[in-house]
Amino acid sequence: MSDTRRRHRRTPGFARHATLARATRLLNDFRFEQTDPARFYGAIAADTATMVTDWHAAPIDGAVVLDVGGGPGYFADAFDTVGAHYIAVEPDPSEMHAGGLEHRATVRGSGQQLPFADASMDVVFSSNVVEHTSAPWAMAREMLRVTRPGGTVIVSYTLWWGPFGGHEMGLTHYLGGHRAARWYTRRHGHPPKNLYGTSLFAVTATEGLRWARAVEPDAELVGAFPRYLPHWLWWVMRVPGLREVLGTNLVLVLRKR
Repeated sequence: MSDTRRRHRRTPGFARHATLARATRLLNDFRFEQTDPARFYGAIAADTATMVTDWHAAPIDGAVVLDVGGGPGYFADAFDTVGAHYIAVEPDPSEMHAGGLEHRATVRGSGQQLPFADASMDVVFSSNVVEHTSAPWAMAREMLRVTRPGGTVIVSYTLWWGPFGGHEMGLTHYLGGHRAARWYTRRHGHPPKNLYGTSLFAVTATEGLRWARAVEPDAELVGAFPRYLPHWLWWVMRVPGLREVLGTNLVLVLRKR
């Protein structure tokens, strides 16, 4: 059996949380991303804190956790709850203030040039950010740079060919990102928040897995699974093509050497 297949067959503590009930709840919350962002991001934040806690090899209590692309700041309370020292970096000031939340530990900066020293963080993660940057793997490399040896890097992102790849444009992205954006603009009278080619890009699972293999031996890929599916469907990430459509969201978990 190959090393890659052995990694996929591992059953970490997080698998016990990856149930059908959880998948149904999270997928349902996607309906509220635009109309009730506090509900949507609050649910994602709590789930992310659980995921990070389960995948990080050391206790999360007291760990320094960096959120790359922290946005409005909905994740802060979830990580405070588990005892982590939470820091966020966000390049867009309008996005930072979109939720009207108090930012206690947010730095304005680019994920592609993180304003932090080498090996300064215990955990570095990004949640649904990769598809919104034109240089996603440069950002991922920066995340790895600022992580301490033995620390954890988690990259979770929406797959373009999955049903949520077009974000608020729905399934029209299957007919082309630019065309979907034009149709959305005509229908709603304004461009989509996630504008293809500007703030939304087509990123695949194959690209992420290729990047994760390329950074060895600097880091070990310890997990690659579809975020919103129950654990008994994680095998789809081993099937090229199928994983791009059914996986919906890929999570890459790496341990820094």
